[in-house]
Amino acid sequence: MNKAVFLDRDGVINEVLSNRVKFVNKPEQMYLLEGVGEGIKLLNDAGYQVFVVTNQGGVGLGYMKEEMLLKVHEKMKTDIEEYGGKIDDIIYCPHKPHAGCACRKPEPEMLHQLARKHQVSLKESFMVGDRDVDITAGKQAGTKTILIGDEEGLADFQFETLYEAAAWIIKNVT
Repeated sequence: MNKAVFLDRDGVINEVLSNRVKFVNKPEQMYLLEGVGEGIKLLNDAGYQVFVVTNQGGVGLGYMKEEMLLKVHEKMKTDIEEYGGKIDDIIYCPHKPHAGCACRKPEPEMLHQLARKHQVSLKESFMVGDRDVDITAGKQAGTKTILIGDEEGLADFQFETLYEAAAWIIKNVT
């Protein structure tokens, strides 16, 4: 079985609600947070598969089309590759908030789908997010959880940045 790090997108990988961008609805609004490319490369080099698991209710609400979301994700992957990092797979929930679907975090279905597809041991894996919905999804799926940011939350561990979380995983877990 493989081990993985599941990453929320907005607020973990890229800026959101910042001075430059409110929401990421177009590729040119995709700005990686500092250290993200390097952190993902650390995880790749340590043998972790890296997945993006993201709620994208803007699609269901009509703020963006799925085709544009795919372009945003391509830009994100290209930007990360410039640092030598690699995203192994991306899964997203396009449904409106409160749609009651099984895939929207805090439900764990997206993590379960990726785990089945890539033969991942969830108990040897991490879910990294910046909100409790991410952490709840990780806990329900059976992963260890990491909260990014300085707000208190439900996570097993907490760090300011994805890079700090990745460095800790490499030093303390692998």
